[in-house]
Amino acid sequence: MQKTSRLAVLLLLGTLASLSAFGQLRDQGSSAGVSLGATLGMTDGTNDDYRFLARGFYRLPFSKGLKGELGLGIGQLGGSDYKTQIVPIDFRFVFMPINSESVNPYLYAGIGALGFKVKELPPKPTSPAKTGNTWTGFVPAGVGVQFKVGEGIALELSAGYNYTLSKDVNAITETKNDAYLSGQAGLTFIAESPNADPDKDGLTNAEEKQLGTNKKVADTDGDGLNDGDEVKKYKTNAMAVDSDNDGLKDGEEVNVEKTDPNKADTDGDGLSDGDELTKYKTDALKADTDGDGLKDGEEVTKVKTDPLKADTDGDGIKDSEEVTKYKTDPLKADTDGGTVNDMTEITRGSNPLDPADDVPKVQVQVAVGASIVLKGVTFESGKAVLTPTSTDSLERVYLVLSENPDVTVEIQGYTDNTGKKATNIKLSQARADAVRTWLINKGIAADRLTAKGFGPENPIAPNTTKEGKALNRRIEFFRTK
Repeated sequence: MQKTSRLAVLLLLGTLASLSAFGQLRDQGSSAGVSLGATLGMTDGTNDDYRFLARGFYRLPFSKGLKGELGLGIGQLGGSDYKTQIVPIDFRFVFMPINSESVNPYLYAGIGALGFKVKELPPKPTSPAKTGNTWTGFVPAGVGVQFKVGEGIALELSAGYNYTLSKDVNAITETKNDAYLSGQAGLTFIAESPNADPDKDGLTNAEEKQLGTNKKVADTDGDGLNDGDEVKKYKTNAMAVDSDNDGLKDGEEVNVEKTDPNKADTDGDGLSDGDELTKYKTDALKADTDGDGLKDGEEVTKVKTDPLKADTDGDGIKDSEEVTKYKTDPLKADTDGGTVNDMTEITRGSNPLDPADDVPKVQVQVAVGASIVLKGVTFESGKAVLTPTSTDSLERVYLVLSENPDVTVEIQGYTDNTGKKATNIKLSQARADAVRTWLINKGIAADRLTAKGFGPENPIAPNTTKEGKALNRRIEFFRTK
């Protein structure tokens, strides 16, 4: 009994000590191992001592924490008055509840057949002896722990109690069934489970094998998406960097551009997402980037207009209206080559496709370096908001500028001398900007117009009268070319 206690304590200490070891043992597949150890008989009427036991096993996972194990051993039981050779064959259920990456303690229990043969007996046995080859059943149960010592190799320690269904394993029949303790240490060779996910990409080894992806690399194709997300979330090809062959990596489409990695042309405008983003600088999520009524692909491949400019030729008409409504050329401001651009002809009711009905060009009356006051252009008091009565005057200015495309002007704003000079200069600048914006919105190219506010400078009438102040609050056009 004292020897039994010492063996149990020794094995327990070894098990507890191994809990501090580290090794990756999670998600095991099938495994096989060999072990060596000792037995200590628990029989009646004998002086049992330690003998050897060797065992091999094959272990197969049933579920994440439960495995089945088939084992075969050979060893001895013995004492000062007997020696018995044993051959245990058993099937065990092995329960590994933790399934950690560091250590795996476990419990086991099973059932088996024990072959035994008594080799030695005392010269004068105290009771009738039974010898010969004999088989009996036995029930093994115990604890163990394994930890990693190499890739796919674990050191395993176990301790168990084995209850036999025979009373004469030591060849001497007594009042109770015989049993023995066992303690073993050995190496277990572990195959990775088909349900394991060593690269943490969301795919099991079995799935990766079926797909052909690399089970050790989370992003097999290096496109910025892990294999699991590609297969299960985005339905892309985990073996192809660019699933839809649009020139963009799948990860770039999902994480940056927000385009569809399975559609080469996400917005259906006739241009691939890659061409839109890298070649034409258009919006791959908008079929009509410039909002002119033509799809980007139609502009690039068919009409040859600029998909980033609603009015490619700057004639004041959207590209789509030129193509579908007026049948004019969106690449020429004056389709019929007359003297008036398309918008002006349409506004006046003439035919932009017939040069014969072009209105004679309005001559510019102001020489380069000279200026003219725009009469009738007025603003709300103290603001840069054009009054409705200003439209007629501005329409005439627009007509002159549209029919003389080579003319450039500086729009100059002035105020009277009421109030602070800095405030007046700021107001005059805002008013000059308002006139410039009106003309640009009408269709005059922005690079033909500049604006500058002069405040109360250069008065054209005395600021001593109401009438004089009104004349000084003005907009002038200064011709620069």
